Amino acid sequence: MTPLFRERQRRAERIVEYLKKTYPRPKSELKHTTPFQFLVSVVLSAQCTDKLVNRVTEPLYKKYKTPGDFAGANPRTFEKEISSVSFFRVKAKAVIAAAKKVEKEFGGAVPRTAEELQRLPGVGYKTAHVILGELYDLWEGIPTDTHVKRFAYRFDLSDQVDLKKISKDLEALVPKKDWKYVNNGLVLYGRYVCPARPHVCIDHPLTKLWPSAAKRWRTV
Repeated sequence: MTPLFRERQRRAERIVEYLKKTYPRPKSELKHTTPFQFLVSVVLSAQCTDKLVNRVTEPLYKKYKTPGDFAGANPRTFEKEISSVSFFRVKAKAVIAAAKKVEKEFGGAVPRTAEELQRLPGVGYKTAHVILGELYDLWEGIPTDTHVKRFAYRFDLSDQVDLKKISKDLEALVPKKDWKYVNNGLVLYGRYVCPARPHVCIDHPLTKLWPSAAKRWRTV
């Protein structure tokens, strides 16, 4: 264990302590009424805001509820229905293919392991662990999205750029029992306290824990 690792571990511990107190019940802001709808929302949310996804899915989920509903969707119609989200053609294809796979291979039930989830089109490491946490309260990994990525840099918790590698660095720093607080906590903190655009944040709670973060803004 290197001095740098120990330093990062101590810093991560203080950050997670704050997140646990501030956001004690990790919960996604993506709206859904069925498990597969949540999977769809997470897929649609890639490089897109939750607010926009919720706006798109509000009418969508009145029509499509089960994997069977999505599997039977007309591709062209479905593309139009989600055309407000980024990469809607790619996402439409992935959602319909994932629905068919869930129907055929998993009896219509959203899989309960990261390995099985990642066999579905459109589902990667991050997406799989968000789904497991939200639907089944299973936290077998730390999902890294754009918020987690920028805070991993801001607080010098990882030297990586690849999202999965950042996840692995964070999983090494944070005890498994606390993994559930990292993604949701940092997403909410980034959304409502410390947004991505450069600004003065010396008085923000997490910056107070490590003031050097106030000067660390990744531009790319």
